[in-house]
Amino acid sequence: MKPSGYVRVRGAREHNLKNVDVDVPRDALVVFSGVSGSGKSSLAFSTIYAEAQRRYFESVAPYARRLIDQVGVPAVDSIDGLPPAVALQQQRGTPSARSSVGSATSLSSLLRMLYSRAGHYPPRQPMLYAEDFSPNTPQGACPTCHGLGRIYEVTEQSMVPDPSLSIRERAIAAWPPAWHGQNLRDILVTLGHDVDKPWRDLPKKTRDWILFTDEQPTVPVYAGFTPAETRAALKSRMEPSYQGTFMGARKYVLHTFATTQSALMKRRVSRYMVASDCPSCEGKRLKREALSVTFEGLDIGELSRMPLRELAEVLRPSAAGAAHAAAQGHGVSRKTSKAHTAQRVAAGGHAHAAAPDVRRTPNLSEEKLIAAQRIAHDMLERITTLNELGLGYLSLDRGTPTLSSGELQRLRLATQIRSNLFGVIYVLDEPSAGLHPADGEALLKALKDLRAAGNSLFIVEHDLGLMRESDWIVDVGPDAGELGGEVLYSGPPAGLEAVAASRTAAYLFPREAQVRPPRRAPRGWLKLAGVTRNNLRGVDVDFPLACFTAVTGISGSGKSSLVSQALVDLVSQALGHEPPAPEADDEDDEPSREITHGRISAGAEHIRRLVQVDQKPIGRTPRSNLATYTGLFDHVRKLFAATPAARAKHYDAGRFSFNVAKGRCETCEGEGFVSVELLFMPSVYAPCPACHGARYNEATLKVRLRDRSIADVLGMTVDEALAFFAEDAALARPLSLLQQIGLGYLRLGQPATELSGGEAQRIKLATELQRAQRGNSLYVLDEPTTGLHPSDVDKLLVQLNGLVDAGNTVVVIEHEMRVVAACDWIIDVGPGAGAEGGRVVAYGTPEALTQAQGSRTAAYLARALALETHFGP
Repeated sequence: MKPSGYVRVRGAREHNLKNVDVDVPRDALVVFSGVSGSGKSSLAFSTIYAEAQRRYFESVAPYARRLIDQVGVPAVDSIDGLPPAVALQQQRGTPSARSSVGSATSLSSLLRMLYSRAGHYPPRQPMLYAEDFSPNTPQGACPTCHGLGRIYEVTEQSMVPDPSLSIRERAIAAWPPAWHGQNLRDILVTLGHDVDKPWRDLPKKTRDWILFTDEQPTVPVYAGFTPAETRAALKSRMEPSYQGTFMGARKYVLHTFATTQSALMKRRVSRYMVASDCPSCEGKRLKREALSVTFEGLDIGELSRMPLRELAEVLRPSAAGAAHAAAQGHGVSRKTSKAHTAQRVAAGGHAHAAAPDVRRTPNLSEEKLIAAQRIAHDMLERITTLNELGLGYLSLDRGTPTLSSGELQRLRLATQIRSNLFGVIYVLDEPSAGLHPADGEALLKALKDLRAAGNSLFIVEHDLGLMRESDWIVDVGPDAGELGGEVLYSGPPAGLEAVAASRTAAYLFPREAQVRPPRRAPRGWLKLAGVTRNNLRGVDVDFPLACFTAVTGISGSGKSSLVSQALVDLVSQALGHEPPAPEADDEDDEPSREITHGRISAGAEHIRRLVQVDQKPIGRTPRSNLATYTGLFDHVRKLFAATPAARAKHYDAGRFSFNVAKGRCETCEGEGFVSVELLFMPSVYAPCPACHGARYNEATLKVRLRDRSIADVLGMTVDEALAFFAEDAALARPLSLLQQIGLGYLRLGQPATELSGGEAQRIKLATELQRAQRGNSLYVLDEPTTGLHPSDVDKLLVQLNGLVDAGNTVVVIEHEMRVVAACDWIIDVGPGAGAEGGRVVAYGTPEALTQAQGSRTAAYLARALALETHFGP
């Protein structure tokens, strides 16, 4: 590769970068590598992309700049040879229940136009505009379900799953747990209902009143009394314990779902709401008039539910004539357009809005055929790009909240490929994240197509395969945080082998394979039967106990449905726990559309505890940080409160919290910085002028622990804190675990908002590892290696193997073949994605799986086993 020029960076100092100078070639596929926290993203995103965006905004009208979220001015002396840049970063889907693949790719807009302009209308059906085919507009939404496609009912069967139980035995499962539920049962005793008779033996009238009444009588309650004692107390007019107000079970469920601020409570009561397709629109979300219009014999709801690869086949016949129509029919179309324009202008209309009104022409007319050809051709080209990126299993109505960050990034990448931009730098954040190696090949082709079109690709990446295919590598390190921030190498990949300080070189150019320990034998089996969830249909699967298991398969095959949803739900039920609550930004205005069906047929008695370790943030504001999440800070504050200076002034542990008024700086309210508004320029965040970023008031900062203030401790890295608190076992153990898992570079006060998903997951795992290990726990992790350098993966594997050696079961969803090769057991899901997946294709040891017929994973696993290197220190 011969670059056409270079982006020349001089004096980059963002975050931990140490006055970096580097030349990066344009018109090339460049990978920025290095361990987690080394400074890769600081160089690629916070410096190069940020400067490109800043320069672009300088050309934007000042008023418009106020409307744009700007990244500010990067800390760099100069950058020369910098073209315009587009960033494609990892980010989770929008929480809106109405956002879909179709809206994210603009394909839904084209599809609505297709039906409006070229659809087959029934006789005497008024013509419709594109907006009439959108469930998100008042004119298009089904009036019954308001465009959601579902209605929700609360039934006796959903609220009372086991009618053999009595009310005292909690037959009404939908009622609240603990005291609140006992209160309602006591009220029923006062009202004279038999709470000890099996539910099914109660009169139907009684059952219906208890479940469905809107009445809310207030009656005396005698807590702890038997029914006979209650009757006697009522008769003698004894003073009650309190006055209790009754609420029917259905009313409680609906009221709680509508008003609770607790995600856990919302999730709990939604289990008793039975979702079904709207009877008016059959779940298609549109009014009947819109659904009466067809294209190729299908209404728009049916087309929107199709996987993209099937949708492409429906569009292909209409699109096939587009090129011919452009040549043969263009003259007709232009002539019609001119005549129509003249009519509109003569009538006082606007020429720029004029177009042949093909909506009002007969079905199968030439105008409609041309419109269908043009729109279908454009849609087909976009869908082809999505199919090539391995997303053909998605449908247009698939909600974006259900997509992984990798799927979302590929959707955006497909849009960029279709944009036909030239001379642009695309800055990508781990595009291979969440991708099976088979999907990675399609991604690589798409990236090379962008490069061939005359663009530059700057990719922050840990994937060794992508590094080997790159034109250039910029290796940052050698380690993380303060020990990183230097460019160790910048050049073609082969040259990295000679760089001794590089952590990447040892994995990109492995010296020798080493023998790994023997595979562990299962101590038993956790057997799931008849699992149905998303694309899983009646799946039976066995997980070995006291083993390290990887669940593999291409993107969309059903791995997450099986492990993160079905396995977690069924084990939670077996343990008598509520299923995990969704994150706050995962909530919709409706209950979950999917529930898990199936059962544990054997092995549940061997699981005492379930631990799900995901990559969701440990907090959503800068006030949440590493020290507060892990519980370290509680002990640190107690140590400060126990100092002679603190006792003399009667300071308690709360004084040393930056969230409490008595100890924090009042100017910044414990934030440590203030925002300076610059009107037409981006806001600048500066250290607080009062506390200079320390977060605390002067009196609090005067209290010292071995000559360090509370602010000094928050500013320590994990490595520094471990040395400082080495003699304090309550702090040394959790700090040591954080260090062992590869997080020694993080500061104790590092805000949660600055942490990556991989860092958040490892913090959660380290917090969990602090617990005393008693064995028989099930640990579930979804792609734990996402965002990790191979050297960090080795550290993670040491900890996971330690959990298994302690008698626990670890199940991971994983695409990294080095990790899969190190597991005891593999369950391969597939063979394809979406409707073509959802089955267990193969299972067994890694060696056995390489021989499995029909497995998309086998060939890549065989390659990893052949190159297998030693894991761990």
